Amino acid sequence: LYMEQNLENKADLKLRMLNFYNSNKVKIFVFIIICFIAVITIFLFEYKKQKNNILIAEKYVQAELQLSANEKENAKKLFEEILLSKNKFYSMLSLNLIIENNLINDKKKILNYFDILQTINYSNEKQDLITFKKALYLIKSLEKEEAEKLLKNLIKKNSQFKFLAEEVIKD
Repeated sequence: LYMEQNLENKADLKLRMLNFYNSNKVKIFVFIIICFIAVITIFLFEYKKQKNNILIAEKYVQAELQLSANEKENAKKLFEEILLSKNKFYSMLSLNLIIENNLINDKKKILNYFDILQTINYSNEKQDLITFKKALYLIKSLEKEEAEKLLKNLIKKNSQFKFLAEEVIKD
């Protein structure tokens, strides 16, 4: 008796699944196609992102080579391109090298580049680092009031740069 019930339940289940499939063929087919397209799109997006990252890394190396060969104008153009690409890793490095090597003397342009870095989706710690570096740049540019505001914000925020900001304000 139990075996007969079990066989009936299996047959009933098969019949229900077959009926469900027959009544929803189009929906099932569309769902499978959408899933397939989504997976392919994700892979293509990741591939493009990876390829773009490699291209930016190559530009960065090329810019450093230009800089070491004292071809500052070419290096500056490449660093600016990298910065404008908003690459999480190389954009910050590019701005650091632009400032360290005085490749751009236009204070407004440098501050604009800091603003670009602040639009990138960095962690809070990196955002605070950018703010701290911007404050140091402003001090170097003799805009002490603006720099002090930024440093006080870091202190108020209890940033990991709080101690350094306090030391800079003291001096």
